[in-house]
Amino acid sequence: MSAERLPWIANDPASRRLLGLAQKVAAASTTLLITGESGTGKDHLARFIHELSERRDAPFQKIDCASLPQELVESELFGHERGAFTGAVERKLGRFELARNGMLVLDEIAALSPATQSKLLRVLEERRFERLGGTETLRIEARLVALTNADLQKAVAEGRFREDLFFRLNVVTLNVPPLRERAADILPIAEYLLAMLAPVHGRNSVSLDGDSRRAFSGYAWPGNIRELRNALERALVFAKTSELTLLDFPEPVRTADSRTTSFATGLRSLEEVEQEVIAATLEATHYKITKASQILGISRKTLLDKRKRYGLK
Repeated sequence: MSAERLPWIANDPASRRLLGLAQKVAAASTTLLITGESGTGKDHLARFIHELSERRDAPFQKIDCASLPQELVESELFGHERGAFTGAVERKLGRFELARNGMLVLDEIAALSPATQSKLLRVLEERRFERLGGTETLRIEARLVALTNADLQKAVAEGRFREDLFFRLNVVTLNVPPLRERAADILPIAEYLLAMLAPVHGRNSVSLDGDSRRAFSGYAWPGNIRELRNALERALVFAKTSELTLLDFPEPVRTADSRTTSFATGLRSLEEVEQEVIAATLEATHYKITKASQILGISRKTLLDKRKRYGLK
């Protein structure tokens, strides 16, 4: 997910735990490794941490190690002097230099070649580097954050990633859970994205109908937040009314069934099941606490306590 100043929505207990960790590590300067499936918001979490930190007014630099040709990665990271290689017609500052005392994010770090891994390890150990073709030694002031959707320990075991570099990066690790494991975040994130995307498509007020909300909660979202955003944007393009219905969404979302999805994605804790039941009952009763508590067979006070505990609106 691109960094668009989206707040870190944390209605789900798993997200609240991650938020607490992010707030703690924001105050530190140590190297950070953020892991998680594609589309979960790893780069957004990195920016969120940057904005919580004392470095917030310093540059935020990011490089996608997977999208650049390997022969250009070192130049992007460390910069180069004029004449360092064919085509280097002028000096270029690298991301380490441009980041100054801010944050440098290396996205998809597992894609780095063995040669670049070796050089990066040396730079991290010495906190110094030279531009390609240069002799001036420059000091690293930026905080380094590495992102990956790969299993780096497996990559180390298979000889695809340096073990010493892994340990150097793995000082503090934050894992971003997939969207299916933080179900209470799905609808709040969808609502936020709708409010952000609607004006882009010339719409003022757009909402999800009841069937869509239930389908969203039941769908596994294998593409995570990126897939959720794409589904909403597609619906905004084709929807004829201000209320989005199931017909406006892709087939996998339309046919989602919360019961089959829950078994397909593994067994859940009693707390997760309770949270889902309470959320569904509140929605079905239009958030009438007395009626919902009667249906659930618990007191009004107990329902209010659980509603607060699970972060339900």
